[in-house]
Amino acid sequence: MFDSLQEKCGVFGIYSGNADSDVAAQAYLSLFALQHRGQESCGIAVCSDGIMQYHTDIGLVPDVFSRETLEKLGKGNMAVGHVRYSTVGHKSRANAQPLVVMHIKGSMAIAHNGNITNAAELREKLEMDGALFHTTNDTEVILHVITRKRIQTSSIEQAIEQAMFEIQGAYSLVIMSPSKLIAVRDPSGFRPLSMGSLENNIVFASESCALDSIGAKFIRDIEPGEIVVVDSEGPRSIKTHCGKPGGMCVFEFIYFARPDSIIEGASVHTARQRAGSFLALEHPVQADVVFGVPDSGLDAALGYSRQSGIPYGVGFIKNRYIGRTFIQPSQEERDRSVRIKLNTIESTIKDKRVVLIDDSIVRGTTMRRIVNLVRESGAKEVHLRISSPPFINPCYFGTDIDSRENLIACKMTIPEIRDYLGADSLGYLSVDNVTKIAQNANCNFCIGCFSGKYPVPEPQPFSKNKFEHKINKVNN
Repeated sequence: MFDSLQEKCGVFGIYSGNADSDVAAQAYLSLFALQHRGQESCGIAVCSDGIMQYHTDIGLVPDVFSRETLEKLGKGNMAVGHVRYSTVGHKSRANAQPLVVMHIKGSMAIAHNGNITNAAELREKLEMDGALFHTTNDTEVILHVITRKRIQTSSIEQAIEQAMFEIQGAYSLVIMSPSKLIAVRDPSGFRPLSMGSLENNIVFASESCALDSIGAKFIRDIEPGEIVVVDSEGPRSIKTHCGKPGGMCVFEFIYFARPDSIIEGASVHTARQRAGSFLALEHPVQADVVFGVPDSGLDAALGYSRQSGIPYGVGFIKNRYIGRTFIQPSQEERDRSVRIKLNTIESTIKDKRVVLIDDSIVRGTTMRRIVNLVRESGAKEVHLRISSPPFINPCYFGTDIDSRENLIACKMTIPEIRDYLGADSLGYLSVDNVTKIAQNANCNFCIGCFSGKYPVPEPQPFSKNKFEHKINKVNN
């Protein structure tokens, strides 16, 4: 329904010293906290004495997991969980994670957040060597590479260490073997991954808010390139792939992460307020009220208000009970859907000069409808401010921007975009300031979608559905 950026995925893992722990319930609660990172499908795998039980399906966490479903998963000493938004592969039950396989040396469950840039090349090589694939996502490619390395090595961590020499792109992984829980982050550190403790348990999650949701204490972020292995002897680290230049996706701070998360030592909430403050300095305007588009525009609007002195207001109420699958085929129905999703508060807007804050503009169609809603509510002026620079390049590392052809900033100048959206003025956050919003963050940032400069060599373009072919494009 909306043309804004889409979330990627969220991963979770827990290792307990007690073989009879209710790890499925902990995973379930944590996936609730990570639901914003993916609403297409979800799943949980539980390990008990080396035996893995799992359940995955399309839908939100509370729809997929009932009390009965969790009870069937049983208790154990480890669990891995996942919420998915597809950046590669169609929405289907087969693509839901964690993926669980059995091989000659045991079994393995894997949950992945990110995007493998050489997945097509690796998959073709594997298929030519006889590998069979059951999904159209790149996570199964990772699984095959690790499994083949596992047959040749003495441990799962050695297999992962060797596989990382072949796998390229963005990946934060939680992997479960019969006796070990392993967290892995790609050498560039594109996607976040944190580590925590809960009594005698070790916990991994895409964001610290998932640790908070189960009362776990945050320990640290997994380093870019690091492999953390947890077993009966406790956690240990392998840093063969650490120390390479890279950069966290800056959109984790602008949009993807939950505002109560701490990533690389920086508060997401504070970063968004700083983005709004920079916007006020870069694009000042005379106005009566500032408000944001829920949810990620709210903190930036607060920052703009504080910096500019323009009063902060609540301009929208968001209906939180419409799923991401609520898509209508016609333009008229899509316009109606926006009204169902967002409703204005007329008393905030009527006869006012409004500063409207949002996190990004991708294609522009949704923002045009939102500006129109504000106009219809009686705004005298609408001054649009965006807490990120214009998108002018694709993202290869897990954000749902796979080409330039649908990016409005590649087709129009800023004045033309302003006129198309129906705003009185339009201001984007500068490329220089976007890397400054996460103050004191312990990382560099990837801003390739804004600047064209990626922390790794630019991969070849690929389609979101790169592993799906019509019958006339393959051999019968």
